[in-house]
Amino acid sequence: MPLSSPAATARAVPDTRQRGLMALLLVVNASMYAVYMGVGSVLLPTQVAAIDPDHKVALLGLIGGVSSVFATACNPVAGALSDRSGRRNPWVLGGALASFAGLAFLGRVHTALLAGIGWCLVQGTMNVYQAAVTAIVPDRIPSDRRGTASALVGLALPVGGTLGVLVASASAEHLPVGYLVLGLVAAAAALLLTTMCRDVPRAQDAVPAPALPWRRRAAVFLSALRSRDFRWAFVGRALMVLGYFSVVGYQLYILDDRISLPKGLSPAEAMAVLTPVSMAAMAVSTLAGGLLSDRWNRRKVFVGVSAALAGIVMVVPVLVPTWPGMLVFSALNGLAFGCFMAVDTAVVTLVLPRAEDAARDLGVLNIANAGPQIVAPFVASAVVTAFGGYTPLFLFGGALSLLGALAILPIRGVR
Repeated sequence: MPLSSPAATARAVPDTRQRGLMALLLVVNASMYAVYMGVGSVLLPTQVAAIDPDHKVALLGLIGGVSSVFATACNPVAGALSDRSGRRNPWVLGGALASFAGLAFLGRVHTALLAGIGWCLVQGTMNVYQAAVTAIVPDRIPSDRRGTASALVGLALPVGGTLGVLVASASAEHLPVGYLVLGLVAAAAALLLTTMCRDVPRAQDAVPAPALPWRRRAAVFLSALRSRDFRWAFVGRALMVLGYFSVVGYQLYILDDRISLPKGLSPAEAMAVLTPVSMAAMAVSTLAGGLLSDRWNRRKVFVGVSAALAGIVMVVPVLVPTWPGMLVFSALNGLAFGCFMAVDTAVVTLVLPRAEDAARDLGVLNIANAGPQIVAPFVASAVVTAFGGYTPLFLFGGALSLLGALAILPIRGVR
């Protein structure tokens, strides 16, 4: 079935309900990014540094690498199961409540092993939540409004990221409180969506599909990658996200070990300054990129230019390793990443191979989105350890972003 099918269904929904749905999508995605950014950028690095300050870089990388298995596996599996069930809300609410439990556990542990187990649980359950939330856009939003919808979803990163980092920075001395607050934010957002936006069950086959061997199931899960356009979108997203989060995930340690901060400003407090700067710039470019890409019906130029800019600005902290340099870097990096994520999301929804497999295929795409975010600490720690410092890390992240810009060029189905 062509992708126009869910678009046609979505057009039958009144505009007022679509606007309400878009607002809810902003809320639920923002809560997700609040967890990812608050925990990944502040709470978990702080916790790891307290557990073992001498080996914090390697230990954070190890925890991130192991938890990536749970994140990347749970997302497409949950997406496929929500496709099969024909509903999204149970997966959204169930994932959020399970994540709250995982965050509560994580806030109470004092060993590296238990911290790793807790972060694996949170990553796995948050990816169940993310898979179902992501599928709502192709389910309910017409193709000619995907750019606007994607802009609002993209706006969730600066909104949620700022909220998460501010909460985490304020509770850096009281980690259990920070974990609980972020868990409550995600659970409340999921409850709001599932209460205000009722599921529209999709038609199910009268005859159940026959059971398949596990190898065949894996091939079916990844079948979208046989589509040339989808495959290049996957590669571009993975490179860009890995480059971005390789640096952002270690920003607390970079501020502590490399940057001379103003007197009286702690690394956690510096994060509470840099993150709103980056996220405000991201919000501007997210909205501008999404709306302009709809108006001009052009997507690739926005994605390619923003990814290239993200690669170039990585040299700023290398050339100017100062507090003002970090402020400039944060603003420019936010501009680039916000535009990329907003418009690239629209690109992805337009190159999905089959509408009826939207959640499953977006789950595969989310491997390129969630996987690199979690793998990034492992990769970054290897770069820092192997090459001795954070300068190679900035250059590595910049190179990945530039490669991500090149990956958009072979896509043919989107202008």
